[in-house]
Amino acid sequence: MLVRYCIKRRCFIMDPEYIPQDLVRCGLCETPVPPKHCDICHINLCKACVGEHLSDESIEHRIVPFRKRGLTVQCENHARKICELHCEQCNIPICALCVSTGEHDQHKKEDILKTFARNIEVVQKDLGELETVISPKYENAAFKILAKEAYFDENFKKLTKALQKQGRNWHREIDTIILILQSNIDDMYSENVAACHEYHDKLIHSIDEISKIIVNLKTLLDTRDVSDVSNYKSRIGKFGTIPKEPSISQLTFQYKKLRREKVFKEFGLLSYVPDLLGASTKPPDAVPLSLNILFLDNPCTITEIRTTYPEASLLHSVSCLTDDEFWVCSGNSILRLYNLQGKLLQSVQTVLGNWPWDIAVTRSGDFIYTDPDDRSINVVSKTHTYPLIRLEGWKPCGMCCTYDDILVIMVCDAYKQTKVVRYSDSKAIQSIQWDSNSVPLYSSGLYMKYVSENRNEDVCVSDYDAGAVVVVSAVGKLRFRYTGLSPYAKRPFHPCGITTDSLGMILVADRENTCIQILDQNGQCLHFIDKFEVDYPWGLCLNTADSLFVAESDTRVVKKIQYYK
Repeated sequence: MLVRYCIKRRCFIMDPEYIPQDLVRCGLCETPVPPKHCDICHINLCKACVGEHLSDESIEHRIVPFRKRGLTVQCENHARKICELHCEQCNIPICALCVSTGEHDQHKKEDILKTFARNIEVVQKDLGELETVISPKYENAAFKILAKEAYFDENFKKLTKALQKQGRNWHREIDTIILILQSNIDDMYSENVAACHEYHDKLIHSIDEISKIIVNLKTLLDTRDVSDVSNYKSRIGKFGTIPKEPSISQLTFQYKKLRREKVFKEFGLLSYVPDLLGASTKPPDAVPLSLNILFLDNPCTITEIRTTYPEASLLHSVSCLTDDEFWVCSGNSILRLYNLQGKLLQSVQTVLGNWPWDIAVTRSGDFIYTDPDDRSINVVSKTHTYPLIRLEGWKPCGMCCTYDDILVIMVCDAYKQTKVVRYSDSKAIQSIQWDSNSVPLYSSGLYMKYVSENRNEDVCVSDYDAGAVVVVSAVGKLRFRYTGLSPYAKRPFHPCGITTDSLGMILVADRENTCIQILDQNGQCLHFIDKFEVDYPWGLCLNTADSLFVAESDTRVVKKIQYYK
């Protein structure tokens, strides 16, 4: 056995050319590495034994080089006959006897070795195509289907989580509604009971007085004192009419039957989206589940409320307390609460006399406002105003109240950075500032920034200085930037107020072009509320019925608008 040194492997290896063929020997004399082979008898032969093997004339022999062994085919119809031809029509090997029978006379025949060589080329070609093209395609398809399966699994978990979260939100809403209604019942009960007690106390007091008068009158009847009887004056007139019973208000609860279509509209709908990993997952005959919004061709202004702010104060924020009451603020230190009849219900001055930048109403009904100069977010309660959140090195701009938290967009004192912070109570639980490439998501301008959370938990920011609406997912991943599209555009797009409705649409005030643009949750512009309906819109909010409240900056008017059927 010979070995050689392999430079590449840096070791000694056995040379296969010199490995002795211990298992291949002559079938007659055991000589190693026989050069011949009999394809009929299937025996290896050395040169010396070839003649001896051929001496047996009772059997037909076919001696071939050892490396070509196995290329001889015996005829299936004629025992121990060698097939030297291949019938192309029958696609079988044939021997000389097969030809002599005349069965294959009209058939095209070819030397079997040529057929073998040609088919070997076909086999090699097929092998190459299978290995380099077809097999990788199947492997790639198998990999993709596994990736899809993982994607479906992850998407299923997200859908289930979103559905369960929406269910919890609705449960909280229902619990809140029940608490409010129960509070109304309790208040009415307390008022009625108090009125009954007050009326009862009056009657008891009168009964006591009547009892005393009766005793005095009986005494007068028994006395002979002329003076006392002469001084008596009748008091019957005082008690002749029983005091009027108080008016007792009654409450009734009117049960409203739930319509499944309306419940689905309010709760949320599943919709098909393009398959991110390949072909569409939408069935060919499936009907899209997304809600078809029918916008009004001409949005309807339901009412206009003219505020009492001075002409120099630009109205820049509005927030609904109830469906019929709303807070507004402008370029002075007074916050005002109005109803739809235009009546001023309450006025509140900021603690330090600073201008508030944005306002919002929490789920519990508390009214809050941002004070950039004081770096604080303040709560206006029924009795006093107090700071809820106080910042260090940051100035709060716009804010919104979500189901559970408060979102605040803020700029640093040097106006070089901007971020959105999510607060639970007064504790910061999330900060959104950079995209996946560590590039700032928002411009570093002054205060012209507002924020809203969409129903799918996207955080939507109107960035005036950047001229864009920036939308990120709940985890802060950038989804899209919208830079404006309006048939009324005469000036660059600089969005102001922003809000989202129950259908997931994003409404943004384009003050410079005097219109409101309506986007879907993927950033596609759907509709406009044009300049003929709004005049310099700035602040936006929606009530629970999706009626839009628009604060017009220059006119200091708040409009309630219906924009879809």
